[in-house]
Amino acid sequence: MRKIFGKFLAAGLCLAMALSSVTVKADSVDQKYLALGADLTASQKKKVLELLNLDDNSDYKVITVTNKDEHEYLDSYLSKSVIGTRALSSVTVEQKDDGNGVNVTTQNISYCTAGMYRNALITAGIKNADVKVAGPFKISGTAALVGVMKAYEEMTGKKISEKSKDAATDELITTGEVAENIGSDDAEKLIADVKQKVAEDNLSSAEDIGNAIDESARDLNISLSDADKEKIQSLMDKISDLDLNVSQLKEQAKDLYDKLNNSGILEKISAFFRSVVEWIGNLFGN
Repeated sequence: MRKIFGKFLAAGLCLAMALSSVTVKADSVDQKYLALGADLTASQKKKVLELLNLDDNSDYKVITVTNKDEHEYLDSYLSKSVIGTRALSSVTVEQKDDGNGVNVTTQNISYCTAGMYRNALITAGIKNADVKVAGPFKISGTAALVGVMKAYEEMTGKKISEKSKDAATDELITTGEVAENIGSDDAEKLIADVKQKVAEDNLSSAEDIGNAIDESARDLNISLSDADKEKIQSLMDKISDLDLNVSQLKEQAKDLYDKLNNSGILEKISAFFRSVVEWIGNLFGN
């Protein structure tokens, strides 16, 4: 009888432990994070919460992003006057199930686009998360990346490497600078396409990366200045050292990479017809 009771007790304990582990996992996936700029006034905080659609933030674990945090990651890329002395960018981060990818929406962000954030966050190793970024009024939003990375680390319990953080920050700033000359949509696509080539083909030499940039620009019909090419080259030198997972890149920004693949196919078809027309023209010209 004791043996039978012992077996039932052991089985019960195993079941309890299994259910406990499932609950912990579910809690970690369901936990939502709110990263607030430390220097928001009461009225600004109210405005930001409205823009983030948060009537009640009790479901969110709240963390604070300071101006010191912002300077730590941005000082290498932006002047202190641009970064400013107040932390105002605020974000929500919600972990999602596999296959969700990284999705970003913005409110009152004038410089960084949702696509810029998403590409940079994927470089940092963030996956399957919904992110909202907001400012109390129109702000550049460059510092919001710091808040997302900080919230993601808290949420997952995993540290993002300093190399990944630096590359992600560089990517956000570089994409923004290149976008000033070629437009944000083309800049996002170009950086993403070159990044895929660097990761997929393990490119590391300056020549190979330079050729990849030229090829992507040509495929996407983008005219790139030497200065912008140098910026992208410098960024890709860092990205080549991250050992990015190509499948994860495509999975986390599926719509973007599907668009890029379609653009490449269409460009090849277009190039074929151009060559046919040129051949016919030469034929009759002779």
